[in-house]
Amino acid sequence: MNKTFPIKYTLFALIINGTLLIGADKKLAQTGFQFLSVSSDARAGAMGDAMTTIFGKSSSLFFNPAGMSRQKKFLDISFSQNRWIAGINHNALSVSITPSNGKLGIFGLSFKHVDYGEIQGTMVSDNTQGFIETEKLMPSALSIGLGYAKSLSDKFSVGGHIKAASQYLGKNVVPDSDTTQSVVKNIASAFAFDFGTIYETGWRNFAFGMSVRNFSQETKFQTEGFQLPLTFTMGVSIDLMTFLMEESSKRKLILSVDALHPRSYSERMNIGMEYQWMKLIHIRSGYLLNYDEQNLTTGFGIQKDIGSHLIVIDYAYTPFGVFDSVQRLSFNISLD
Repeated sequence: MNKTFPIKYTLFALIINGTLLIGADKKLAQTGFQFLSVSSDARAGAMGDAMTTIFGKSSSLFFNPAGMSRQKKFLDISFSQNRWIAGINHNALSVSITPSNGKLGIFGLSFKHVDYGEIQGTMVSDNTQGFIETEKLMPSALSIGLGYAKSLSDKFSVGGHIKAASQYLGKNVVPDSDTTQSVVKNIASAFAFDFGTIYETGWRNFAFGMSVRNFSQETKFQTEGFQLPLTFTMGVSIDLMTFLMEESSKRKLILSVDALHPRSYSERMNIGMEYQWMKLIHIRSGYLLNYDEQNLTTGFGIQKDIGSHLIVIDYAYTPFGVFDSVQRLSFNISLD
């Protein structure tokens, strides 16, 4: 069998998908629960979220659950904070365990919480202002999930992630009749499913894979129905350092490219690079193609083995056009 066939086929598919970026019609306001499309992980943020074929332990649950399959440590815990635009805070926590040295696969738990800040509520009134102030609203969003990943061979990995997501948008007064009113809480919830695959070719650390995120039935606020932000992604990654010198564990230069087909927008492409030195320092950068305000991303990471513990701290910075900038910080610890 020609071993270069899957490589050529995957590159061809990505090129075709990438050409769709040119002249594609925009699809706007097609979905709700957009917080599910925003990543908190700093490593991913610095690499332009091009993470489909990157193995990242428990944090892979937020991108491609198959990336959790190569976890070697028994326990992995990752916490991330994303100071998003308009004062919105995204916090994420993920935990994964490897029982029986991975023979049973990897089991994971994910948690994401969004704090939208405080908003002054109002309602229509007959006074001179035309409105009166009501209580202050504190909208929020929450997602909790369970994931599983397993390496079916030394090259092929699969993973899945089921999550319960909800969003609270405060209260409002609804007239029941001409003389009576009632207070209604605006809460919506849904179950969603993610799954993905990664195939490692064995040639210069080249890998390709795919993921489907936020596959779900329609949900609704009150009487208005909407879909979740379903996204199909194809990705490839390769170690460019292997073209410059013999393959080494001391230095790597990873190039990762993802082609995205989101339900709520036209096709996009995420490009990321990561330079690894001595498994200690990581320098990262990325580029986001066909986004309204974002494009260039950057960041770094530091990791250190302390006995049986591996501790990693990552930081990402993203200029965000008229919204100034977005900063992400992640802390990860892995234990034997």
